[in-house]
Amino acid sequence: MATDSKQRPVYVISVAAELVDMHPQTLRLYERKGLIRPGRSSGKTRLYSERDIEHLREIRRLTQELGVNLAGVEEVMRLQHELDDLQGEFEAEIERLEDELRERATPPQPLPAPDGKLDPKDRPVYVISIAAELVDMHPQTLRLYERKQLIRPGRSSGKTRLYSERDIEHLREIRRLTQELGVNLAGVEEIMRLRHKLEAARAQMEGNVQRLQQDISDRMTSWRTLPAPKRPVGPEGKNPKDGERGG
Repeated sequence: MATDSKQRPVYVISVAAELVDMHPQTLRLYERKGLIRPGRSSGKTRLYSERDIEHLREIRRLTQELGVNLAGVEEVMRLQHELDDLQGEFEAEIERLEDELRERATPPQPLPAPDGKLDPKDRPVYVISIAAELVDMHPQTLRLYERKQLIRPGRSSGKTRLYSERDIEHLREIRRLTQELGVNLAGVEEIMRLRHKLEAARAQMEGNVQRLQQDISDRMTSWRTLPAPKRPVGPEGKNPKDGERGG
């Protein structure tokens, strides 16, 4: 699997540092901060994967190009690791379900369509004045965050902004990042982009797994209701084995 090859630890620290144009001591610092998670050989030597190299390049982009402070980078990489772990869980679950289907030795059937139900947390209910009051921000700040695509409020039929519980959570997270951690707006944009991506991936994973589980359940129900196979009949309407027993 492609994802497995990307996670295979292959580079010693000196090679990894050269690949990302950093000092090996910097890589050790990032590991202590939990920003990267290199593997270990049997002799406890650090070994970095292609995924670790990607993460180190992303850290360099955040710090050098966007000026994100270390607290902001920690938030970004925490979300990135969650995405990586979720992808691994998703692939493992899909593989398990596919194995279960293969064991039944039946031809694959198309999956049912999603039911399209909306998570209650995503239901737009708050007008901008109420949303601003709930998060202790000015309505103009909420409009700015929307232009930056940090939040994505819905719209009523009359085009009035309506905020969901999920939007309120995101606004509180933005306030924490900016006020408590001192993350700049570029860093907040990266963090919220990953939060949106993580939430979408988690919802997609849950939906796909549920549909596969339902598909398996439906097939098992149909197998239980299948009629028993008919025994072969000879030319005179007798089972061929009946004559053998009589002789």
